[in-house]
Amino acid sequence: MPEVTRRTLLAFTAAVASVVEPTFAEAEGASPELRALIGAHEATYVGLHRVVHQAGSSSHERKRADRIEQEALLAICSYPAISRGDRRAKADYLLTVEARGELDLEEHMQAILHSMKR
Repeated sequence: MPEVTRRTLLAFTAAVASVVEPTFAEAEGASPELRALIGAHEATYVGLHRVVHQAGSSSHERKRADRIEQEALLAICSYPAISRGDRRAKADYLLTVEARGELDLEEHMQAILHSMKR
């Protein structure tokens, strides 16, 4: 049996969402709440890279920026995507993040799985 990885699970979630839900439902966009969470994560991600690549940034500054970015990502992971648009947007965004190798903490997967139970 092949190993189940985070990428496999997320790809499966996106595939199920697109098969179970009619594709015309994709026009139903993500909720303002999820769009705000994604926007916040994108901003904190840019901020993290700015601090990491900034000459003279301290270890404390880098750790703080990393913690803020991780909290923003966890907020998306734990968001209970109920609508078709939210499920699709959440899966697409998390697959993009995972492709960069950044959806790697145990807390990420736990938050995603718990959000599916709500």
